[in-house]
Amino acid sequence: MKTLLINRSATILTILLMALASCNDSDLPAGNTGNPGGGGNNQGNSNQWAIPQNQVFDGGPGKDGIPSIDNAKFISAGEANYLANNDLVLGYKNGDEVRAYPHSILDWHEIINDKVGDHAFAVTYCPLTGTGIGWDRTINGKETTFGVSGLLFNSNLLPYDRETDSNWSQMRLDCVNGALLGTKIKTFNLIETTWATWKAMYPQTKVVSTETGFSRNYARYPYGDYKTNNSFLLFPVAPSDERLDAKERVLGIILDGDAKVYRFSAVPGELHVRQDVFRSRELVFAGSETHNFLIAFERQLEDGTLLTFSAKPFDDGVSNVIMTDNEGNEWDIFGEAVSGTRIGQRLKRPDSYIGFWFSWGAFYPTPAIFGMQ
Repeated sequence: MKTLLINRSATILTILLMALASCNDSDLPAGNTGNPGGGGNNQGNSNQWAIPQNQVFDGGPGKDGIPSIDNAKFISAGEANYLANNDLVLGYKNGDEVRAYPHSILDWHEIINDKVGDHAFAVTYCPLTGTGIGWDRTINGKETTFGVSGLLFNSNLLPYDRETDSNWSQMRLDCVNGALLGTKIKTFNLIETTWATWKAMYPQTKVVSTETGFSRNYARYPYGDYKTNNSFLLFPVAPSDERLDAKERVLGIILDGDAKVYRFSAVPGELHVRQDVFRSRELVFAGSETHNFLIAFERQLEDGTLLTFSAKPFDDGVSNVIMTDNEGNEWDIFGEAVSGTRIGQRLKRPDSYIGFWFSWGAFYPTPAIFGMQ
């Protein structure tokens, strides 16, 4: 498999044409489209970078040219007629509050700043790497919001925080430029799956409305055949790992700076739960190729107990309860015990998210692949 890289000028023109086709005059991209090494607002508060600066590319629309959503309107599942059953969403749960953030909206905005109770968070999504990650917005005790810097590293989104104007790497999960250089971001569980699966698991879910305050055609994917064309990348990526197809969606987990990926082919059919070990950590991963979800947790509890898990079959339609353990407890898709002696306890979760294979190979070179030597 050989990767076709479009040159930078053609890429910028392509993205600008996409924006022009879907925006009013007031929505047109604006901002610095020059070399990121040339100064300007994209620099945060420092010229020091934790990543090679010559590999930081300007995506074209400029800083905030792709606007984050900071005051999302939510509607019920029954009102979300703009979503098809196979559309992908990122699912969030905090107590009784359940929300869905569709890819079709995130494709155009990349970041949604939100808050539930005292949990201030951002749903960050990079359409070029297919990575949706939940970020806490409280950093060093201060609440901030995130915006789209317009810059990319290894074809991946570089958000910036509006408190310090520092630039962050979405997939590295850290600040790579600015006053917060080297600071790690705290992540939280999001479940990536289809709209059909999510609303079957959580019929009470709310979902982001298309009434975003911006003029966008949310029924149209803005990047052509990018998601399915394994030979099509918009920006240079290095290193390149060709063991899997570039655009295969895989779950990656990160432990001690190393990554391991899990393929949907490891969980064929309705539901599978499997144990694994990585970096001396006992893990359990669960998923369904049919219902399009894949998640991972640590098996060892805070009290030192090492549980053994098995799948809880979907007897009466898709359920959010997916695992049982050797003690008889039942666990939901967010790793919370919903019945048994451990009710209310949560499994520890390594940093993990779903993304295109090529991005995992670039950010965490030669990652282990479950089931492959």
